[in-house]
Amino acid sequence: MFVFVCAGCGAELTTPLSQVSLPVHARQKYGNGTQLPVLMRSGTFAVDPDPWGGPWRMWDEIDPGEAEARGIYAPVHALSDGTPGASVIAPGDIRGTRLIPEKRGGACCGLDGADGPNMVCGTCGLPVATRVDDCSLWQTVRLSPDTVHRVPVDGIHAAPLSWTELAEKAEKTPPFEPIATWGGRLGSNHYWSWSPQWEAAVGKALAHLLIASRGQPVKVPDGLTTDVFQRALDALLPAGPPKRHAVLAGPGQPSPDAGVDILLVPLHPQTGRTWSPATPPASAYPVPLPLGVWLWLVSPRPCLPVPASGRIPQDVLRDDPLPLLPNYLLRADWGTFQHTLVRLPAVRSPWLRTILKNLAQGTPANLF
Repeated sequence: MFVFVCAGCGAELTTPLSQVSLPVHARQKYGNGTQLPVLMRSGTFAVDPDPWGGPWRMWDEIDPGEAEARGIYAPVHALSDGTPGASVIAPGDIRGTRLIPEKRGGACCGLDGADGPNMVCGTCGLPVATRVDDCSLWQTVRLSPDTVHRVPVDGIHAAPLSWTELAEKAEKTPPFEPIATWGGRLGSNHYWSWSPQWEAAVGKALAHLLIASRGQPVKVPDGLTTDVFQRALDALLPAGPPKRHAVLAGPGQPSPDAGVDILLVPLHPQTGRTWSPATPPASAYPVPLPLGVWLWLVSPRPCLPVPASGRIPQDVLRDDPLPLLPNYLLRADWGTFQHTLVRLPAVRSPWLRTILKNLAQGTPANLF
């Protein structure tokens, strides 16, 4: 475990934290006026390897060689010149700091971090962090890598859980959830929606699926996997019989056949590594999915009534009223999709550049 300290005076700025992988939805901007919860679980931190926030440079101001050196292989609107490597934590885990409320950026309901660090060390006044809690953004505190250092602390340094343990203990991420909004005269309200985490997960996986397709039609497994991926794949890839096939693979699943082209596999939530079979099929492309999303795809919970006596268990479907479902098909998160695709070297292929350019000019059939 680690504690983060001020680089200026050494004051402790956080509770003890253990490192995990940065969530796929960390940079997601969701909806308009929605109230998203805290990004990181309390007691954890993740390192964001990419720059975040200002100053910004437009794409035409950047030399292509510099962009590729930074791992960007296709045009984007603008690139951040911020310092990479910020540590992202839950707001409740920060200690010994003062907020600068006037540095609220362009936010309307909270803080968006656009004005740079808005938290200073309570001891020496050094700017050390940026709090983000505006509507449509996941709530975080980003510790500045230039002014905050992490130091090990005494305690149990537990090894990452094995894939077997994760398959047994990890929580599934439901595909639907109520989304809170800033209400009007009657206060806050909510609506039933596809999970923002699922939309971000599908955005990242869709970028990898396009790479794995090699420009050919792709078929994903039937069921919910088809519901969230097939429509976009059919719209973006050439029409015709499937030439490449994807399967769900991971801990507790049958070993994939030797002829499989694409593996939909889970990401380890602590290390960020993708699951890999003991004997990977030759040339099979692994497409990463957050573990909670992957677990639901391989073992979805049926929304069926269950007979019960006595008090109604929490997981029993109730009829007072029945749970609502979204009235629209899932749309992949555009920001997560683009952020992922432009950082994959294969995007330099002309056919992928054309897809990305066309999507930037207008997405077909409400795919995003």
